[in-house]
Amino acid sequence: MTSADPALAELLNSRIRDVPDYPKPGVLFKDIAPLLADAEAFGALTRALADRAKALGATKVVGLEARGFVLAAPAAFAAGLGFVPIRKEGKLPGEVHRQSYDLEYGSATLEVQCDAFTPGERVLVVDDVLATGGTIGASLDLVRRAGAELAGVVVLMELGFLTGRERLAEHLDGAPLETLVLV
Repeated sequence: MTSADPALAELLNSRIRDVPDYPKPGVLFKDIAPLLADAEAFGALTRALADRAKALGATKVVGLEARGFVLAAPAAFAAGLGFVPIRKEGKLPGEVHRQSYDLEYGSATLEVQCDAFTPGERVLVVDDVLATGGTIGASLDLVRRAGAELAGVVVLMELGFLTGRERLAEHLDGAPLETLVLV
């Protein structure tokens, strides 16, 4: 499902810069720095994420390292909710839940603190981009293992030519996956 607000999608997309051949030749990088630097666009994005968190009955907003933090934290604040970071392995103190997942070449591990959620708490997971779905899928599994329920997932951009949405279907368990800008 993509954004129900075409004007919002147009505003956000107009502030996302294409950077050819970054980080390597043949890749077209979608740079959200201009969007974040624009008060109107960043404010509209923050309000849209906060509204979705409230509408889905979330009690916390989860952001995925690293750009997901930049989107999720202000949205959580605007919605009057707490923010929980999911980080790369070794970045959080104390006891953590871990979830490993496969990458194109190798694997990675994500972590969340064991006391981040109370049992049954509903969370909205926010990230900047849905590509192949590996990071978000691992995060959803991690959220559930930590005792929370998934209210939904919202991503700023979905790279529709990749298989991320299909890969996430098994991890969503009926929770909505929403995209603000489809690329």
